[in-house]
Amino acid sequence: MDEPVKLSLEQQFSLKSFESQVNKMSREQAQHFLVKLYEQMMMRETMYKHFLKHEWGIGPHPQL
Repeated sequence: MDEPVKLSLEQQFSLKSFESQVNKMSREQAQHFLVKLYEQMMMRETMYKHFLKHEWGIGPHPQL
């Protein structure tokens, strides 16, 4: 696995579109957007951890 991970063409296009939208934002809009984006990234990480714990059978089990 020596090759670096690369974005697909679709992802590259999406990134360019996103960049264009961000460039049109004011500083305040961009700062607010970054905070919201970071919050969503943390929520996604928490959901992944919860899902993996559930799938691997670790962590608390619900009472039946």
